[in-house]
Amino acid sequence: MPKPKKCSFCGHDFPAGTGMIYVKNDGTLLSLCSSKCRKSSLHFKRDSRKFKWTKYFGKEEKGKG
Repeated sequence: MPKPKKCSFCGHDFPAGTGMIYVKNDGTLLSLCSSKCRKSSLHFKRDSRKFKWTKYFGKEEKGKG
């Protein structure tokens, strides 16, 4: 049984075989669980640490501060 993937934007787990994998020009893979995460990340270029519905809300960026 495939193990669940973690969304690159919101941090929630979702079943393998669902969602979307986006490949950026630099070769980075983004696993996105829903169109809400896809639009927020790619189209609106939002920061996931500023939204309460993400698991990354309120977290500081590593290596800074």
